[in-house]
Amino acid sequence: MSVPANLKYTKEHEWILVEGNVGTIGITDYATSELGDIVFIDIDASLTEIAAGEKFGAIEAVKTVSELYGPCSGKVLEINAELNSAPETVNSDPYGKGWMVKIEIGNPAELDSLLDSAAYSELIGQ
Repeated sequence: MSVPANLKYTKEHEWILVEGNVGTIGITDYATSELGDIVFIDIDASLTEIAAGEKFGAIEAVKTVSELYGPCSGKVLEINAELNSAPETVNSDPYGKGWMVKIEIGNPAELDSLLDSAAYSELIGQ
């Protein structure tokens, strides 16, 4: 399973790529393997803010539904509309085209509480 070193991770299996003050958020390869075939991504199109540790959406797979949690707080810049018609992209490319939300990071200090790739790999037993 892939755990890119350039990302930060939550214990709930979200990742964030930080580029300046912009964060791109998605779910990990491990999460997709646990969920199975993803059939629906539920992120409210009118979402304007997310908060660290708070639910911002849900992901539905054939077997289960799982909540999506913000790795840090921020103003929503973009929601990946491609996932509306192709949610399975999250399974095939979780760290690329399967991203979910881009935010303007509101409190960079919140990133310090996230896991690096080594700590996340240990969490998932890799």
